[in-house]
Amino acid sequence: MQKFFIGVAGLALALLGGGAAKAEDTVKIGMINEYSGQFADTGAQIDNGLKLYMKQHGDSVAGKKIEVIRKDTGGIAPDVAKRLAQELVVRDNADIFGGFSLTPNALASADISAEAKKFMVVMNAATAIITTKSPYIARTSSTTPQLNYVLGQWAAKNGVKTVYTMVSDYGPGIDAETWFLTGFKEGGGTVVGSVRFPVANPDFSAFVQAAKDKNPDAIYIWIPGGTQPAAVGKALAERGVDPSKIKVMGQDALGDETALKSMGDASLGIITVSDYDYSHKSAMNQDFVKAFNDEFHRNPDFFAVGGYDGTHLIYEALKKTGGKTDGDSLIAAAKGMAWESPRGPISIDPETRDIIQTVYIRRVQKVGDKLQNIEFDKVENVKDPAKARMAH
Repeated sequence: MQKFFIGVAGLALALLGGGAAKAEDTVKIGMINEYSGQFADTGAQIDNGLKLYMKQHGDSVAGKKIEVIRKDTGGIAPDVAKRLAQELVVRDNADIFGGFSLTPNALASADISAEAKKFMVVMNAATAIITTKSPYIARTSSTTPQLNYVLGQWAAKNGVKTVYTMVSDYGPGIDAETWFLTGFKEGGGTVVGSVRFPVANPDFSAFVQAAKDKNPDAIYIWIPGGTQPAAVGKALAERGVDPSKIKVMGQDALGDETALKSMGDASLGIITVSDYDYSHKSAMNQDFVKAFNDEFHRNPDFFAVGGYDGTHLIYEALKKTGGKTDGDSLIAAAKGMAWESPRGPISIDPETRDIIQTVYIRRVQKVGDKLQNIEFDKVENVKDPAKARMAH
């Protein structure tokens, strides 16, 4: 308890006097991310998006130099994320928070954003409630309901009558399952079974076997990124689940490029819902992918585009405020902002501060000798359905 009071007292002091010492011609962005541990690659890709944007648009905005301060949470560690957010305010005099690939870390940092009135751009974490935890948060990735509700509706409309669900047993997995099933049941679908497994490195084979034994039309899977998509793909192949007979569907991470490489042809036919894939056909995306490849020798993914668009939002908000960095000015500038992203047209919902965007349905196919997610259906201008229902 003692430690908490010291933290709050320090924060209060910083709010009162810390700003004066800061060079007026610098804007400090504190990136709270996973730079080590099993989610290190997601943190790296968000960071690559930020780096590429800064390379293309320079490191000064509205006459101010942009300085990036990186803080590593090392994984799902809300206490660490909160301490790092406090450090950014008290010690580093940061103006803006960015990053956040994981929901628990974003929620913990949101408390500090609200208290210190710091503009906070969530570049990946997708649980619906995050933006409600501080009035200074805007999100440039997607929300879990936004993607999974669309997939549930799509499945029901496209011949899937029965489904078995298997998801990670924590906030985002439960959120995904809830919204997939909401869309699916509204379309008349039936659930024949479901399982939730531990977040950390589960062995998927028994869960896959249990799903296969029920012989559903489809198996719906939600897992975080990192090393898990490949592991689940391996279990599907070993247990003989054929996506051409039982549809295998889930959110974007399931069809992640590295997962497809390790699954090989066992991934053919897997259906995922996403807001971005590097194979998306648009002139802007082709330029983005080329620049990203030249810079990092790999393809961008949805983490990278979240970081890229998040940096765009920060730059444009700073332009609108003429370089003012207080949370009230920046969030007002961010609300309603619309632009063309490599993924298509996006905007920040002025009501919820969440992203409005096109949601794509994709299937894993062979293109030449490469496995790729190919978009074959889409729904435009999708808002977060969870917020829409809270409002009614």
